[in-house]
Amino acid sequence: MAKYLGPVCKLCRREGEKLFLKGERCFTPKCGFEKRSFAPGVHGKSGSRSRSATGRESDFARQLRAKQKARRIYGTMERQFRRYYETAQQRRGLTGLNLLQILETRLDNIVFRLGLATSRAQARLLVTHGHFTVNGRRTDVPSMLMNSGDVIQVRDGSRDTTYFKELGDFAEKRNFPAWLNRDLKNLTGTVLRLPERAEIDGNLNEQLIVEFYSRR
Repeated sequence: MAKYLGPVCKLCRREGEKLFLKGERCFTPKCGFEKRSFAPGVHGKSGSRSRSATGRESDFARQLRAKQKARRIYGTMERQFRRYYETAQQRRGLTGLNLLQILETRLDNIVFRLGLATSRAQARLLVTHGHFTVNGRRTDVPSMLMNSGDVIQVRDGSRDTTYFKELGDFAEKRNFPAWLNRDLKNLTGTVLRLPERAEIDGNLNEQLIVEFYSRR
């Protein structure tokens, strides 16, 4: 299972905005983006090399940045992200919306959305360590796609760990989307339906992602 192991603050700097990849740390002065918000590399402060001679960012650069931004937010590698796009193409409806719905219904993202982890990276780690069950069966696959009616629950053997015992106060402060249902007392969550576009990150531009793959 491939994953990015480099510094995540560098990814935020490359996209020119906070992607909140470190969870609560991103809201504190310790956030690396607060100290160095320019792009990494020797051209970081002098400007992007992807701009044309007129200073305007090229269409390809905008499409690439939109794709990279979505991929980094959800913590997927390029080959996996491409497979998600191909799956989205085969579904009925808008390809861009289908792609975002696929990303949102990943198990690690749902654990994060339910407030059971401070970031998607932490959610991925918790799932990989086998702390969750899906419809009563233990799973350790963060990329597992959920469907309407699926129930995600903290495994009985994990409930007595310090992390889950102290989770209540943090999770209570976190809102969860309307397409999910959460029961913090029993540490469970249920997928009610697929998310609508208005319930997904508005900073993502799925149309540019579709254009990026369509030109190849």
